[in-house]
Amino acid sequence: MVKTKIAVIEDEVAIADMYCFKLEHEGFEVKKALDGLQGLELCESFLPDLILLDLRMPHMSGDEMLKKLRETEWGSHMRVVILTNISRDEAPASLRFLNVDRYIVKAHVTPAQVVRTVEEVLR
Repeated sequence: MVKTKIAVIEDEVAIADMYCFKLEHEGFEVKKALDGLQGLELCESFLPDLILLDLRMPHMSGDEMLKKLRETEWGSHMRVVILTNISRDEAPASLRFLNVDRYIVKAHVTPAQVVRTVEEVLR
């Protein structure tokens, strides 16, 4: 059986590891990247079914990474859930044009709720 692939792109290692652990426990194949540059490289090689993407990261922000991802043939239709502590009001305006499936503020949800959102988006 082929596992659904999830990329977790998050610069805080403890948070990235927590989401990876929770998603792996639910049967997903998960890989992580700790910044937008690593995230873009990971997505090109791993070709995930869904990306959990933080916005504030070093080297390349999540919205910059998503813009570059959407410019590629392989990344133009990837499912993306923004998982950040930036409120929607503070989010970069460009996100509106980058085809995001969901926008989640980390402080407002549990890891279990994030997993449920991932499952909903993939359905």
